[in-house]
Amino acid sequence: MTYLQNYNPTGNFWFSVFLASVPILTLLYFLALHPHKAKNGEKILGIYAPYAAAIAVAVTFVICIFVMGMPASSAAAAFGYGVISGLFPIGWIVFGAIFLYTMTVVTGRFEIVKDSIAGITADRRLQALLVSFSFGAFIEGASGFGTPVAVAGAIMVGLGFRPLTAAVVCLIANTAPVAWGAIGTPVLTLAKVTGIPDGMITMMAGRQLPFFSILIPFWLVATMTVMEKGKLKEIFEVWPAILVTGASFAVTQFLMAEAQMTMLVDIGSGIMSIVITAIFLKLWKPKNIITNEMVYAKLEGRDPGKPKAIPKHPLPVLLQAWMPWVFLAIFVGLWGVPSIKAWLNSLFNPSFQVPFLHGLVFKTAPVTAEAVAKTGEAAIFSFNLLTMAGTGILIAAFITGILFLRVTAAQWKEILVTTIVRLKIPLSVISLVIGLSYMTKYAGTDVVMALAFAKTGALYPFFAVMIGWLGVFLTGSDTASNSLFGNLQLVTAQQLNLDPLLMVTANSTGGVMGKMIDAQSITVATAACYADADEGVRNIGVIFRKVFWHSVVLAMLMGILVWLQAYVFPWMIPTMK
Repeated sequence: MTYLQNYNPTGNFWFSVFLASVPILTLLYFLALHPHKAKNGEKILGIYAPYAAAIAVAVTFVICIFVMGMPASSAAAAFGYGVISGLFPIGWIVFGAIFLYTMTVVTGRFEIVKDSIAGITADRRLQALLVSFSFGAFIEGASGFGTPVAVAGAIMVGLGFRPLTAAVVCLIANTAPVAWGAIGTPVLTLAKVTGIPDGMITMMAGRQLPFFSILIPFWLVATMTVMEKGKLKEIFEVWPAILVTGASFAVTQFLMAEAQMTMLVDIGSGIMSIVITAIFLKLWKPKNIITNEMVYAKLEGRDPGKPKAIPKHPLPVLLQAWMPWVFLAIFVGLWGVPSIKAWLNSLFNPSFQVPFLHGLVFKTAPVTAEAVAKTGEAAIFSFNLLTMAGTGILIAAFITGILFLRVTAAQWKEILVTTIVRLKIPLSVISLVIGLSYMTKYAGTDVVMALAFAKTGALYPFFAVMIGWLGVFLTGSDTASNSLFGNLQLVTAQQLNLDPLLMVTANSTGGVMGKMIDAQSITVATAACYADADEGVRNIGVIFRKVFWHSVVLAMLMGILVWLQAYVFPWMIPTMK
């Protein structure tokens, strides 16, 4: 049965908007706001994440069928499609990252990695910059889809950061690079949807995001300091290093964007930031070194004691310990190369059309230029296991585990069991949440909410950003948001006589600010940062409350920038050729 998306199913637009938002409001309420008592009697906000997700799924199913008029078979198929997509590739990436990290811990090599990072800088503020921002940006550029949060989060916890701190910092850090994540996939998708060349979108994004690439490092150090009751002077003590980290990334990002190097922007910027920051930290030291032990001892009211001497390791030992992470970077990078992807997919890439869904859902005006789209929405699941980033990470783990770390059979068993136990609950939450997002996407409730923003007239450049932010918040992906709302931005820009390139790009650059609050990213962060799966799941709501206003404020700042570019600084918009 075909389904034509109806963006005003009740006949009253604003009532339709309210009902369309009910699934998301339900998820957020039960995840982060519903008051209840824990087993120990403590009053907390937010119920157990799997239960919150299950309730929201049930509510979404009802809204899709009885409000939007979607056939029950199509709604169920969309949910199933989302669940499978939640496990592969998202869950598979997290599994690979945690498996490799656990391998380094079990074999004792992560202690050597910690010592080597401390050898660059023992200061926790600067460690956070190097790992979460610079290295995380490189991983985002090569892989995306949750990989940087999973990898950087695990490393930060291993360095001694509290799980909550590591999760929040990594989520905030994973913003400015997202538009060019996974070898430029979000921009390439936006270009395909709108017909605007990807090089032009890259240039426009390169005239927006570098401002935030400088701001975000300051923002995350300030957030970390405030979270753990530090003093403002602790931020200013390291401002030279923060500026070097952000500026080296931003300048490279701008130059590569101007050169229209869509697929390499993040990779090049991340590498440049890592190298320049590491060299700078060899030449410059902050007046006061603040370690994790010092901070947490103070918070717990105990004496941190004398700083521990950082062990020196021979070069061969250091190289051996770093091999898993070096190979991870190599394989994640290789897995993003289109020619390698194509070759691997030619070897194994079974796919199937999702029954009751593929080709049966049709977008309508104003999301499409026609009254009804000529073709139905695709719903094809490709089990391209060989080209999933998680597979590349696992191959890196096995190669280095066998050749360099000499992992024993007993250790392999311990690594596998530990990883499975740690991830079984988080992966269930990821699957439920993505299943929910697929239902709202195919039902059209996401578009209903976006159309509310599109009615803002002269303020639309600001709200174009908020549409992108909403899209990533709902779908968990800048790529998915661009696919969902890219054409809507184009059509609205034409109707309001605004520059199409600016409005289309705003969807992606605004979307990156929503990355830190989507349930998928937060669940990935908890899976990476909390060794106790139950504790991690219980903290999903806590983390959401911690990062929500950061996301909103950063999105609003991007909205102001886009509005200024539309009306005050139009010379910043590249001329379409």
